[in-house]
Amino acid sequence: MGEEFYCILKLVSSEEILSLIMIDENDGDPIIILQNPVLMKPVTTSTGDSYVKIKTWIEMSSDDMYLIKLDKVITMTETQDVKLIQLYEHYISDGSIEVYKPAGEVKPSSTMGYVSSVEEARKNLENLYKDNKES
Repeated sequence: MGEEFYCILKLVSSEEILSLIMIDENDGDPIIILQNPVLMKPVTTSTGDSYVKIKTWIEMSSDDMYLIKLDKVITMTETQDVKLIQLYEHYISDGSIEVYKPAGEVKPSSTMGYVSSVEEARKNLENLYKDNKES
């Protein structure tokens, strides 16, 4: 068996998978051993921002190791992108991160709870309090 390394695989099914892998050259028929593979999908918003959505590759399984024959892989490349590896490790340990913006920045939106500035929210709450006190 070879060394473990972080790899992005493009499968014949068109899926892009990030995983810690090891290649087992079993009798001239190599098998790729995937550990905790995640599915990666690029997403572009209507504003033109680009993200990578990450989720578990096989959602209904409780296994964390999978075997793939080399004929199911179109291409594979070792990744040394520190942020991507950190995101992968955090997702594997926590399972909570689903979206990654390659630049490392995420702008707050109303779906994330950002509706107004702190000053605007304070003024609105003070006005509500004053209106209720007068009634």
